[in-house]
Amino acid sequence: MSDPTSNERGRELGVEFGSLAHQLDQHEYPATCEELVASYGRAVLGFQNGEQTLEEVLSLVPEEQFNSATEVRTAIFSNVPEGAIGRKGYSDRTPPALGEQSEEADESF
Repeated sequence: MSDPTSNERGRELGVEFGSLAHQLDQHEYPATCEELVASYGRAVLGFQNGEQTLEEVLSLVPEEQFNSATEVRTAIFSNVPEGAIGRKGYSDRTPPALGEQSEEADESF
């Protein structure tokens, strides 16, 4: 399976990367947080409920060094504001976890 193009990777896990996805993929690693902010800090990451610059998101891990674009994305996903993910814990695709109560009756199709 081939690596997705920048257009296919523009949005991941509720974060809209836009052209930053391709830029992160093409960046030379390892790279420090400081280097990434200097290069792409003004890039805007879009969320369901707002947006932030890469600099704002990575400001929570200023001393971090990244060995790949995947590590940068993980840091972004870990540091976006709570409101960025929409309804916390919401999923219309999975049954309640062990110990959770469902308010809806089970349906059989």
